[in-house]
Amino acid sequence: KTEDKKLGGVNIHLCFSPQGGVDNEVSLTAYIAIALLEIPLPVTHSVVRNALFCLETATDEKVNHVYTKALMAYTFALAGKEEKRKALLGSLEKEAVKKDGSVHWQRPGKEPEVDLPYYRYRAPSAEVEMTAYVLLAYLTTQPAPSQEELSFASLIAKWISSQQNPNGGFSSTQVSCFPPATSHTNVRRWEVSDPQVG
Repeated sequence: KTEDKKLGGVNIHLCFSPQGGVDNEVSLTAYIAIALLEIPLPVTHSVVRNALFCLETATDEKVNHVYTKALMAYTFALAGKEEKRKALLGSLEKEAVKKDGSVHWQRPGKEPEVDLPYYRYRAPSAEVEMTAYVLLAYLTTQPAPSQEELSFASLIAKWISSQQNPNGGFSSTQVSCFPPATSHTNVRRWEVSDPQVG
């Protein structure tokens, strides 16, 4: 899908195919804001500031899709907007699927997975992506994630790790690009080496 958008007075031509099943301006704005903040552009840059204003307005709407909330949580984490980050993570935690000592998110209305012997279920790439964005939102905070956040993040990383294919990759190239810091092993290492731990 290609389209022209205007963000902060700048024309942007996009070739965009979202995997999350969410195709709206809020998600698109979050994707752009994430990319700009990861460059890193400062939050005072006019395009970033306008994108964050749009997203802050959208968080007041209670009908946001879980994938959109995951994107917004990570965007606010990158922007250092701790209150918005925590509010979205709190909302996301209520929608989390907690199973077998791990945590993940799935799209609303999804059929429950069938538990068959000798079959390892792999979630659709959109669910792996949104779960990875939530993990990044938990790990991206200043000065550092709390021990409670790290413990919860390790449950998320456990589920993401279980979704790897036999070659170590994921069905989504977007998830394969997430930083190594999101792996279960690195989250556990960070948790153990956290100076807050006595």
